[in-house]
Amino acid sequence: MKTILIVGIGAGNPEHLTIQAINALNRADVLFIPDKGAGKADLADLRRDICDRYVTNPAGRRVEYAVPKRDAANPDYGAGVHDWHDALAAIFARLIHAEVPDNGACAFLVWGDPGLYDSTIRIIERLDKAAFRIEIIPGITAIQALTAAHGIALNRIGEPVHITTGRKLGDEGVRSDSVVMLDGQTAFAALDNPDLDIFWGAYLGTPDEILIEGPLLEVRDRIIETRSAARAQHGWIMDTYLLRKREG
Repeated sequence: MKTILIVGIGAGNPEHLTIQAINALNRADVLFIPDKGAGKADLADLRRDICDRYVTNPAGRRVEYAVPKRDAANPDYGAGVHDWHDALAAIFARLIHAEVPDNGACAFLVWGDPGLYDSTIRIIERLDKAAFRIEIIPGITAIQALTAAHGIALNRIGEPVHITTGRKLGDEGVRSDSVVMLDGQTAFAALDNPDLDIFWGAYLGTPDEILIEGPLLEVRDRIIETRSAARAQHGWIMDTYLLRKREG
């Protein structure tokens, strides 16, 4: 039986790796590195840097694979994601069959934490579970990196925190203190509550980290302009933010 290690590698800083994650990477016979194309080469480079720094197992090999693009034009978002995951599952199955020895182990290096807005677990679950052991190693999330960078606590005393997506924020609005992820359409720009503060961050944990905070209505245009310029410069962007209703 082969072992699949799904390893959280943090939000962008190689020093985010836990000792558990480093040990898991060094158990792997094969380390899978996703390649999302020239426009997102930084994402593969970070994984290579992590392997250079921490993998001391001489038997561990790196295998890179091309990541297919999701059909963003599909009007049915759920169906588009389902088809994309099917395509990735087929790639994973071929890689594991061809590259991982019997009774060996492979590692998928997952940005952030595998259990928070990442689909690697769901994709692996589409494979023949009887043929594999699956281990999940948690990682530092963008949420943790965001609040640490801004020097704030995630929650207020006795208060809940809502974690959602930009798509859902646009549909439902702000329920309580809300962390928003995957907001490619800057849903916060449509909010008009003068009592909301925003704590926004992009490229968290990396040398390119950008932070903006303040009353939403005062800083939202600056965030949109900064985000657009950063995306044009790097070819990609990962950002998240916390919306918090001002007390008093």
